[in-house]
Amino acid sequence: HKSMLLYHHNAHLKMRITRRRTLSAYCLALSADWGLGFTPSAPPSVSPSFTSTDDIRRSSRSPQAITKLDTASVLTLDDDVAFRPLSVASPSFSPDLTDPKVGVLLLNLGGPETGEDVEGFLYNLFADPDIIRLPPFLAPLQSLVALLISKRRAPKSREAYDSIGGGSPILQYTRAQADLMTKSLKDRYGIEAKTYIGMRYWYPFTEEALTKIREDEINALVILPLYPQFSISTSGSSLRVLQEEFAKKSDLYGPQKMFHTVIPSWYDRPGYVKSVANLIQQELDSFTPEEIAEGTSSEQPIPKHVLFSAHGVPASYIEAGDPYKAQIEDCVERITALLPSEEDGVKVHLSFQSRVGPVEWLRPYTDDVLPSLGEQGVKNLVVVPISFVSEHIETLEEIDIEYRELALESGITNWRRSPALNTDPTFIDDMADMVADALSEPSQTITEACVANNVGNLELEPVSNQLEISSAGVGGVGFEDNLAYSSNMRRGEITNGRIAMIGIIMTCLLEYISGQPLIHLFGISN
Repeated sequence: HKSMLLYHHNAHLKMRITRRRTLSAYCLALSADWGLGFTPSAPPSVSPSFTSTDDIRRSSRSPQAITKLDTASVLTLDDDVAFRPLSVASPSFSPDLTDPKVGVLLLNLGGPETGEDVEGFLYNLFADPDIIRLPPFLAPLQSLVALLISKRRAPKSREAYDSIGGGSPILQYTRAQADLMTKSLKDRYGIEAKTYIGMRYWYPFTEEALTKIREDEINALVILPLYPQFSISTSGSSLRVLQEEFAKKSDLYGPQKMFHTVIPSWYDRPGYVKSVANLIQQELDSFTPEEIAEGTSSEQPIPKHVLFSAHGVPASYIEAGDPYKAQIEDCVERITALLPSEEDGVKVHLSFQSRVGPVEWLRPYTDDVLPSLGEQGVKNLVVVPISFVSEHIETLEEIDIEYRELALESGITNWRRSPALNTDPTFIDDMADMVADALSEPSQTITEACVANNVGNLELEPVSNQLEISSAGVGGVGFEDNLAYSSNMRRGEITNGRIAMIGIIMTCLLEYISGQPLIHLFGISN
């Protein structure tokens, strides 16, 4: 019954959200309604170049909508509560936007800063049902499973972090991005904004950022997840935290106090695409004539290769409507269009990394693609961490150490890795552009962003009830006569995955209780 209620609620959201709001339009409409003397004008067809906060206030709706926004609706964010229409004609329902206080909330994964933080970080990670989704009958054990897995994996993870200096640099890079973006906003648009950082799995947590936002009396908030492509497990998980906080404290974060808009994904922005392409081109240009000659043969006529390595997600998420895979593929196509073609000596590949657990993840896996490229005679390779905008464990350790070693073992002798965007000037300016655009374009609430990107679909219908029937076959070769076979295979994968997950949980539990590896309980020593 709950699934059906969620389904109808989300469908209701999609039907009701017919008119959009902009933060600047809200500011103007309220000011005009209270007789503050601002004269509205029609919204521009392109994003304006603001020079001051007064310009933000003057960017507005049509004259017919200046007294109140009758058609605006406030989302309660509760699954069992419908829409409440809101009239903003009364000052008691509206924040004081005569002097908008703009804030930008940057959302990111987070990471342990020291070895002592690793176990706590892992616990928070695996306690998130968007990361480890247990079968319904095991869902109450989520916290216990997270505790067992984090204790089991902590020693190995500490070794990985020790190999990159003892901790993750993601917070330092995110702070630098925030500072530079704030400066770009002021220098290029005249927008005075305060930036806040909300990490999902380690300090500073999103809840801490919200406290600071409230203390600073921010009344116009732009929410910017630092994930170019939207996924239920990244942006979706971070937005769920915000959604819960906004629902619990609607008197503090509701429209009567603060308007907000979300930028759910931005992989297709020209500035972002160009900045990634520029960094790749620099690595391509670094190959010497000798390396190019080494990489050219009758077996492999294309001397340079680019491998986009994206963070993987379980295949079941894509089946449930997660747009991540399609956005990754579209993103790679856009970047590839700015790179030399195969005729010019560059070939592009795509793979997925960082899979966890026994279930099927997006393919092809990076650790399968690298040996395959070696077998094809590839010698010159640029690896691009396409899902990440900051250096962290999965670029500095997984790619730079593990995958590099695998590539060299596979015969790929000339390895390059395109850096993450970090504080690249083109990227920083595009971040500022995103915020300025968000302040002038139709807004999107947290709930709208979640509905538009199918965040609720994993709860609407159990993934185990969905069968993947594919005619692609192996290696893309058609296999139309065996659709039933593919369905049975998929059902078998789900069953095997469940059995394996239960086995892992039981193994971890027994080892935790006994304090020794499971094999020792049977008198076997290693």
